[in-house]
Amino acid sequence: MWGGMATLMLVADAGQVSDEVRAALALGAWEIEEVSDPREAPRLAADRLPEAVAVDMQVGSMGGMAVVRAIRQELEAPRRPRIVLLLDRAADMFLARRAGADACALKPILASSLRQALADDDEEE
Repeated sequence: MWGGMATLMLVADAGQVSDEVRAALALGAWEIEEVSDPREAPRLAADRLPEAVAVDMQVGSMGGMAVVRAIRQELEAPRRPRIVLLLDRAADMFLARRAGADACALKPILASSLRQALADDDEEE
């Protein structure tokens, strides 16, 4: 993990998802910036350069996998943030990896699984 306060861009338009992420990271060193319009996420990620982006699988009309791909296309390494896709079912983990997500966390979100997914390694739940 990074030293000090790290920024997490949360791409979600459902209040319940935002509440779960905020609760899961309440005791951590994360500043959370919410983006409710998935079409804005790639540009905002490029402008703000967060350490991580969490994307809800069921966000807006784009869907989470399209948002992940768009962010990957917008930002080249080494400026790319770690991207965590918030999934409704474990069966989507393979598709999430193909879309370019670094890790996944299943909903309902458990603090331990989200923290692990955000860790700067390749392990996931």
